[in-house]
Parts: sequence; structure tokens; C-alpha cells
Amino acid sequence: MMVSFTPCCARPDPGIRRLAWLLLAFWLTFAGGALAADKSAVTQAAIRATPQGYVLDANVNVVLNPTLEDALSRGINLYFLLELEVTRPRNWWFDESIAEPVRKMRIYYHLLLRRYVVENGYTTRTAATLGEALGMLGQVDGWQVLERGALKSGHRYDARLRMRLDTSQLPRPLSIPAVGGERWELVTPWYDWSFDAPAVPASPAPVP
Repeated sequence: MMVSFTPCCARPDPGIRRLAWLLLAFWLTFAGGALAADKSAVTQAAIRATPQGYVLDANVNVVLNPTLEDALSRGINLYFLLELEVTRPRNWWFDESIAEPVRKMRIYYHLLLRRYVVENGYTTRTAATLGEALGMLGQVDGWQVLERGALKSGHRYDARLRMRLDTSQLPRPLSIPAVGGERWELVTPWYDWSFDAPAVPASPAPVP
């Protein structure tokens, strides 16, 4: 007599299923935050000469994740740092560090005026929409980064630029990594380029 057995599929333990759903939700949240952060990027940057020295012009595409957008709408100030590094490559030694200037910026929503306020360097402007305000935040015109004589005309230099959220300026409970986590982080990839230092134009003669 042959005895046959029909396999029976055991139902997964409810605790295991709950853990699987939690892990999936965590992964989706993390992946979504990373995707939003990846959209922020420096799209253009260049250093040009003026009679006073060298200035930077740049454009940064700034994209806030839902957590940062919500914080902004509630009146929380968001501070950003624009970080530039200029070096001179050397064949037989480490690259020479020329300058590492940092520009501080701020964006916040004025609850009474119902407008966004953007402080970019010494310039303060307001905007009616978040998209317009982020465009102002990412527009850098004529930022003085080097004095006259800091670069040698015609010599090759390397530069890189990025923007990041200054989490140390967040309200105290939010500045703790264990509380804030990835949702309170925004940093663009480094934007790298090389350039030949242009000659600094002569200062205009004073008008008699």
C-alpha cells in the first residue's frame, strides 16, 4: 500500500509579516528621501575676473523634500552653506590649496507677510511662491571669492562647489541626528571644473 502526502503550506507568522511590512515602509521612506536629495544639484559655475579680484557666478537647482517644505511653511528658518574649493594642481606634489570660501544663506516663510524671504549673501529678497524663492536661493551672481593677485593669469586651476543644509542651525530638537535623521539632510554632489585664470582688468580711472 502506497501512502501519499500532500504538502501543506504553513501560514507565515503574523509577527514576521508585520516586521516585513515595517522594513518595506522604512526602505520606501529612505529611498524617497534619497531620490529627493539627488535632485538638488549645482548646474553651472564659473569664476571670472573683476577689477577687485575674482567672483563666482553659479546656479543651483534646490529641491526640498516634504519634511523641509513642511518645516519652512511652519516658520522654521533653513540655513544653507555654499562651499567652494579652489586648488592648483601640481605634478610632483599635493595640489596647492588656494581658497575655501563659504557663503551663508537663509530662507524662511514670513507668516505675517505670507511671503518667502531669501537672504543670499548681502542681498535680501522676497517671493510669493516656494519655487520662486528656491530659484533665488540657487542663483549666485558676483560672489567675491578671491582677491587680486590670488591667481596667476593663464595658469590652470581646479574648483569644486556644492550647497548643503546647515543642520547645526536647526532648532535644537531637530539638530540631533537621532531625531532628525535623513529627512533633515540636503546636500548637492560636488560640481567639479577646471579653468585658466583670466587676467584681472585694470581699475577704472577716477573721474576728475
